[in-house]
Amino acid sequence: MDARIGFEAVRELMRRYMDEDGDKRSVVAEGATVEEALKSAAVQLDCPVARIEYDVLEKGMQGFIGIGSKRWKISAYEAAVKKKVEAEFDDSFDAGFDLPVELKPLQRDVDGQAFVRLASDGALLKVTPPVGKGKKASEKLAVDKLHARAIRDFDEALVKETIKAASSEWVHVGSFIANPAADALLTVELGSQEMEARVVITPPQPGGCDLSKDVILAYLRNNKVVFGVIEEALQALEDAPRFKEPILVAQGQKPVNGEDGRIQFMFETDRTKLNLEEKNGKVDYKELHLVQNVVEGQALARKIQAQQGVPGRTVTGKLLPAKNGKDLPLPLGKNVHASDDGLTIIADVNGEATYINSKINVETVYTIAGDVDLKSGNQFFLGTIVVVGNVEDGFSVKATGNIEVRGNVGKAEISAEGDVIVHQGITGKGAGSVTAGKNVWAKFIENANVTAGENVIVQTSIINSEVTAEKRIVCSGQKHASIIGGRYRACEEINAKSIGSPSGGAETILEVGSDPKSKAKMDEIDSKQKVLQRQLDELDKNIYTMNETKRQRKSLPDDKQAVLDELVHKRDEIGAEASALKAEYDTIQAYLNNLKVRGKVSVSGRIYPGTEIVIRDIREKIKNEYKGLTFYLENMMVKTTRYEEFDDEILKKGPPDAHKAD
Repeated sequence: MDARIGFEAVRELMRRYMDEDGDKRSVVAEGATVEEALKSAAVQLDCPVARIEYDVLEKGMQGFIGIGSKRWKISAYEAAVKKKVEAEFDDSFDAGFDLPVELKPLQRDVDGQAFVRLASDGALLKVTPPVGKGKKASEKLAVDKLHARAIRDFDEALVKETIKAASSEWVHVGSFIANPAADALLTVELGSQEMEARVVITPPQPGGCDLSKDVILAYLRNNKVVFGVIEEALQALEDAPRFKEPILVAQGQKPVNGEDGRIQFMFETDRTKLNLEEKNGKVDYKELHLVQNVVEGQALARKIQAQQGVPGRTVTGKLLPAKNGKDLPLPLGKNVHASDDGLTIIADVNGEATYINSKINVETVYTIAGDVDLKSGNQFFLGTIVVVGNVEDGFSVKATGNIEVRGNVGKAEISAEGDVIVHQGITGKGAGSVTAGKNVWAKFIENANVTAGENVIVQTSIINSEVTAEKRIVCSGQKHASIIGGRYRACEEINAKSIGSPSGGAETILEVGSDPKSKAKMDEIDSKQKVLQRQLDELDKNIYTMNETKRQRKSLPDDKQAVLDELVHKRDEIGAEASALKAEYDTIQAYLNNLKVRGKVSVSGRIYPGTEIVIRDIREKIKNEYKGLTFYLENMMVKTTRYEEFDDEILKKGPPDAHKAD
């Protein structure tokens, strides 16, 4: 049920509230949230946050992923003790100005209380009114409390009047003979780093006076406790003191360091979260959902500026500085620019938003509607290329982003800094090469040279190819998934359903446990060293022959001596080059020896004789047919265990986000 407040009563309420508000000192404070603005106001007003009242000047907004955010702005002031305002409710008054007042309790029910305090000028009584449905304090309660303090000489009529009024004010109702030497005593204790103050009260002896709120406050001031005083605690100690236990009466405010600036992205930077569709629990490689497209003028990210710190203060008034947040530059990459306010990154062109090497870029997309052939020519593009058809023999496709080929790749050169995704197969014919900075995905690979910065993942088979992967080589198909003939290098694992040829005609070499790039570099150095050694051997023979001739003839003709000098000089040059190569070889060898990776070869089906497994530098020639094994290195020996299932998380995720051609 609602009650109506008469118009004159409303005017009186407003007048009295305006009189109270006129005595207040207000400050303007800002913050990302209301709580942050209140903390700032508390420092300016030198009072606890709990005692602050405020009006909202400007509402803050969080915005959409940081865009359109706005700080809160408040006018704050220390709360005053409201004077009691009696409003007359007049049900008969109706002037078209009605204020509905919802009649429901704002606080829990509390009984009225009676408190007795002994002061130098006599016995004081304070009676508080009940709250809600609480009971009123009785005259018996007040008299019992006076008697408990040995007060017999009091004005009974005045006690009754005080009980009836319940004004929460101290009233002089009696007298007693004061003995100052027996007064209650007070000590103050400062907590760690002066962030809190507690008082311990010793009870008064017979004839001693209690401590008033003002006395406790003055004592705190004399002991340099000037900030964060909890007035409610002081009032409680005045009304119902607690003796011989430390009571918290002041609390400092800790400094709040400003938040560092940060970047809020409006696109997914974790590409592993962009998964392929699954049908019946299997990845469908025909349904590729690739690349996050953005349009010109689209916001890609917004910088949340660093926040200023809010200083704190100890109970003794010492200022505790706060650190301001650290700013950071916008991660501007290519094909993007900053907005006029310098906070938002905006795309310059249509393309793919990427976050690579701590920079935001827009990788533009170029779609080739047919084949890469004589009609299109070789292709090089600063972005992602989508080939709807095939890449024919003799052509090259290079991109700084991803390359997606919807058809086949022949004896061609494919190079991408990102992923290479071939929907059909790679048929290199002994000369084609595919290089990816990340992963290579294909249905099959035949007679090709494939290199990947991460993984090579094939659905059916890899035949007579040179394949190198910094992480893993995987044949993921359920039926065939075979590796037959060729050389395969992976740092972590090679996994297939079958390895080698049943006829034993195709030599299959599998190398794991080493960094493929470093291993390939060692092989290159080894080849160069062999060439140089042959040259040195030939030079040594020639130099030896000419020196023997010189020894026998005591001298050589000038032209022959010039040849000898040239041979010696050449030998020194080649010797220095050979020494440098040996030092580089030894450095790589030491690096590989310190690698902690556990290389393994796993075959869920059969591995056939003639296959050679190399783990680190330990070689193992397979002489018999085995089934369902995992080969690993232990104590510098190649050992086997039951087949270890491949962690197919990468297969579930599928190729990275590639582009759809219109």
